[in-house]
Parts: sequence; C-alpha cells; structure tokens
Amino acid sequence: MRTIKQVSDLTGISVRMLHYYDKIALLKPSSITEAGYRLYGDESLEILQQILFFKELDVPLKNIREILDSSQYDKVHTLHKQKELLLLKRDRLNELITLIEEKLKGGNKMSFKEFDMSEYFNVLETFKQEHESDIIKYYGGIEKFDTIIETMKSKELEGAKMAIQQFGSIEKYTEAIKNNLENLPTIMEGFQTMKENIDEYSAQADRLMERLISDMSKNPSSSDIQGIVKEMDEMLKEHSKIVKMDMGENYWGMMADMYLTKPMFTKVYDEKYGKGATKFIGEALRLYSENTIGDEVQ
Repeated sequence: MRTIKQVSDLTGISVRMLHYYDKIALLKPSSITEAGYRLYGDESLEILQQILFFKELDVPLKNIREILDSSQYDKVHTLHKQKELLLLKRDRLNELITLIEEKLKGGNKMSFKEFDMSEYFNVLETFKQEHESDIIKYYGGIEKFDTIIETMKSKELEGAKMAIQQFGSIEKYTEAIKNNLENLPTIMEGFQTMKENIDEYSAQADRLMERLISDMSKNPSSSDIQGIVKEMDEMLKEHSKIVKMDMGENYWGMMADMYLTKPMFTKVYDEKYGKGATKFIGEALRLYSENTIGDEVQ
C-alpha cells in the first residue's frame, strides 16, 4: 500500500488532483485509515496508469470515468488501442520536432500540415466569390473582407491552435465555419437580437462572474464553483441558439487557456476583480471543460 504522497511522487500527479479524482469517483483509494489517510494498492495504481494513458491522449476526465465504468471495458483491448493512438501521436510529434530542428538550423519552412489552414481560407475565398452581396451587406465590402482574411493569415499559427483546441481539429473548425457562412443571414439576425438585448445579457454575465470569484478561498473544483460555471455554460448555450452558431466542442477549454496564458486577460480581470481572479476563473473553466467536453454547445 502507498500513501497519497507516495503515489503523487511516483506518478507526478499532485496530491490535490488525486483528491479530485477521488471526489469525482474516477480513482478511489484502496482503503482509508482510521485517521483518514488514503492508501493505494496495486489495483488502484493500475487504474491510475490507465487514466494517465488516456490523459496523454487528451481524453477528458468525464469520458475516462465513463470508459472505466463501462461494462464493455476491456483492459487488454484498450491497451492495444492506446498504443496505436500513442504511436500516431508520437509520429506527429516527431514531425513537429523535425520541423523545429529545421527552423533552428535556419530553414525557412513556416508551417506544417497539422496547423495547415489552407482549406479554411479556401472556404472563405469560395464564399467571397459566391456571396458578394452578403459580404457587402454584412462586412461592408469586398476589400474589408479581404483585410479580414489577410489578418487571419498573418496569425495563421495562433488561429490554428485555437481552432484545434476549440473544435478538436482544423477540419471540424473549417466545416463549422462553412456552415456558419452558409447561414450568415440567420446568424446576423441573431446577432441583432443579441445587440438589442446587450445590456440585459451583459448584466447577466457580470452577475455570474461576480458570483464565481466572490470567494476565491474555495477550490475551483468545488460543487459551488462548478455549478456557477455550469450556469455560464447554460447561458452560452441559450445565446448560441439565438445566434445559431457552432461554438465547438471545447469552447470553455479554449477560454480557460486564454485566462491562464494571456497577460491581457490577467491585466483586465485581476484589475477588475482582484489579484488572482484571472487564474481562479481559468482553473474553474479548465476543470469544467475536462468534465464536459464532447457535450454540444450550440
């Protein structure tokens, strides 16, 4: 039997995260001592190993729990599948490493297929050719639309990363954008409805945010905090129905990354809500995303 600290040292998973795994019934300790200390045996460690394999494949915690709890779960079959997927991931990472090495040696290759946005830009160009009247009506003219495209191209890598994070792949992102453009008049009507009610929606969003950070001594994974994020998610879904736009399968994961990595977010939200607020919000959104990714947000 190992203590939770020993398991943490062995695996690199923090004690706090192991507590969270226990709380969401993903990984229960083998036993708990009279003093309340968690102990983990070989069976628990095997389950934890499976969890780590799934996490390496970016499978959300909610889905991992469903897989492990399923009556159809076959550990040997799952290991073979994990190996197959990890080999594919290894090959992709090797390609990226090779390209980085080329750059370090002075190579001029600027992008690679995993982040290739060419099909996305083709969709925009096709839309421009086939829907000139819509572009003039909603974007203010062809030149303004061209400027938008050029701005996106100048930030292609950043846009690709966000597309993959929010939609799972550039292919899915491109398909969503294509559908959005095909329904542009309906979407713009939805935006107009949102605009007419912007004061109400802004006040609603502000109230939820203020509730979220009202007590930052709470654990972001607590039911109280996650319940507020769920309310934010429900509000987003309602707004998405009005606008009729596909927001992607991992909108909150993308937003969590913005809060946790973008200095501008820290400046704005720490200034508005107090030091540490941005990180607290980001952690709350990240945890919510890990347990809800795959749900439809539209």
